[in-house]
Order: sequence, then structure tokens, then C-alpha cells
Amino acid sequence: MEHFDRSILHLDLDAFYVAVEVLRNDSLRGKPLIIGGSSDRGVVASCSYEARAFGVRSAMPMRQALQLCPDATVLKGDMETYSKHSALVREVIEAEAPLFEQASIDEFYLDLTGMDKYIGCWKWSTELRERIIRETGLPLSLGLSVNKTVSKVGAGEVKPNGAKLIPVGVEKAFLAPLRVGKIPSIGKETERRLSLMGVRTCQVLSEVPPRLLEREFGKHGVLMWKRVNGVDDTPVVPYRTQDSMSTERTFHADTIDMCYLQDEIRRQTAQLAYELRALKKLTACVTVKLRYSDFNTFTRQAKIPYTAQDSLLTGHALALFDRLYERRQAIRLVGVRFSEMVPGSSQLNLFDDTEKESRLLEAMDKIRDRFGKGAVRRGGK
Repeated sequence: MEHFDRSILHLDLDAFYVAVEVLRNDSLRGKPLIIGGSSDRGVVASCSYEARAFGVRSAMPMRQALQLCPDATVLKGDMETYSKHSALVREVIEAEAPLFEQASIDEFYLDLTGMDKYIGCWKWSTELRERIIRETGLPLSLGLSVNKTVSKVGAGEVKPNGAKLIPVGVEKAFLAPLRVGKIPSIGKETERRLSLMGVRTCQVLSEVPPRLLEREFGKHGVLMWKRVNGVDDTPVVPYRTQDSMSTERTFHADTIDMCYLQDEIRRQTAQLAYELRALKKLTACVTVKLRYSDFNTFTRQAKIPYTAQDSLLTGHALALFDRLYERRQAIRLVGVRFSEMVPGSSQLNLFDDTEKESRLLEAMDKIRDRFGKGAVRRGGK
């Protein structure tokens, strides 16, 4: 049942990568700017509102983007810098908010339920937004309502750099005139299928019988129906910096075969990277573990820009292994661990990705989904 006594705030950093680049170089302000792979085979990771006016969009092939906006400035992007600016925003929120969730590198949810007893949630939210803008220099939009879905859509409707309050009881009316693709759980393919059914707005979707939607879309159909009717009980999950995943292997016989050991590191890293993407998360820390035949155990870790890309994570893991393996003694166990994880399904480091690399990862993940984690892997170099 929907909780109408909740107050959920959504904060969305507008064109985040672009905003950071403008902070670094003010001469880029007001100009069409594209961030992504620098070659014509690259893809767009982000773009300024000036570039969007020409039809440029995220995940678009770079060559197509430059055909639409040939005068745009193209930057490769710097995930390490963007991660640092995201952390600055998080620090301000952490100092003020009773409960918050980092949904991605540039989005946050805050649960303000009960704060109206002491201070108005809207007043508090707008003051927090002003403080973040003042202390970080980054533009920020917010939406405040009784649940995550309506607040996120609200923030999206007032971009760039706006604020929207959706009062209790008008959630459905607020969503009604919007196209169905504005609902977070409805992707492009689902929107296309709905359009073929004559369903293009939230109003029309809200009037479709839930049983029909379940027949056509499974459980997701019922979820869509609830959300266009303004219903979403999803809780705000407290932010945790220590979320992690790991895997390790103890060998039947101790080994000093470097090729074998490096291949095992590649296999473990690829497995974890696949699981990371399946969870729609990114990692900012890689750890490698070694146990020698005498049971002495050593670990080494590296802080990295947020990513979920196989090749980047494998490179870091192999570099850590090379630094760790100093004794030239037989190895009994090796392991890999990812930590400092945050949600982020679309941040596969598009600054280095090409269309070919992105499609390869997607194809490999589909094979693993169907036949298991070990069904396909990259060859060693």
C-alpha cells in the first residue's frame, strides 16, 4: 500500500559531466559540448543542453553526433575528476540528511519523512539545494513528493537547475499528460511496444487493465501500471561505502605458472565485472589477494574511477598481481575483490568505449545470462 505520509526528495545533477568540465574551463559555458569517445567510432557519454538542441543524445555514435552538431567541442572525459565532484556533493548531503541513497554518480534520493514536524520539507529541500550549488558550483534539479518515481520525474521536468514540489494526492494528475517514457522503469523498447498498442501517455496507460499489462509484459506490466498511477513503495536504501563482491580460488596444486595465474585473474575479474553490471553497479576499488604455499597471505588494492568495464578492471587487477607477486614462490590461492560500489548501469566508461566494445560487452553478457557465467570470455593477451 502506498504511504502518503512519506516525503521523498530526488536530487539530480544536471548534465553532470558537462557541468564539471565548465567548472574546469569557463570558456566552454554556453557552447555545444560533447563528452565521450574521441574517435569517430566512439559514443557520446554526455552532452550540453546546447548540443542537445541539435539532436545529440547520450549513447549516440560520435560520428552521428558530429554530423548533427559539427561545431561542437569534443572532450574525452575524466571519470576520476567526475567521481571526486560526485563525492563533494555526497559529503554535503551526508552532513545534512537523515537518510539518503546514492542512486548513481549524479543522482540521490533522500527520505525526509517526519521532518515536517520540525521544519517544512520543501523549505529544507530548497535550502539544501542552494547549499550544494553554492559549495560545489554544480547545477542541480530537485523533485519532492511522496515516492521515488514521482520525485524523479518531477526533477526531470524542471531541468535544468529547477525545483518541483508535487503535493500529496496529485501524483496521478501530475504524471497523466506525460509520455510513458518519462517513467523510470519504462525503457525505449517498452515505450515502442506500448505505442504500438496505442498507449503513449501515462493517462492512457493508467486506464489499461492491469491484467492485460501483465499478460503482455509480465510482472513489469503491473509495476508500470502502479507507477503511472503514482504508486511506488520503494524505500530509500541507506548509502553504504563498503558494499563489495569477491571471488577466489584455491588450487589443487600450488603453482608458479605465471600465464596460468594471470589467466585466472582475468577469469575472476571478468566474472565479477559481469555480476557488477547485472546488479547495475560500478566499483571504485579493486583488490587482489595472494596466498603462498606457506599460507602467508597478502593483498593490495587500488582506488580507480568508477567503472564496470572488463578491460579496465582486468588491467588494474593484473597490475596489482604483478606488484604483489614478489617472492617467486608457489601460489596456493588467488582472489579478486571489488568494493566502494555505487549504482550506475550506464557508466561503462563511455569515454574509452567504442561502439564495438559496448556491443561486445552486451553480447557477452547476454550469452552469460542464458548459458551461465563461464559460457564466454575474452582471450588472454
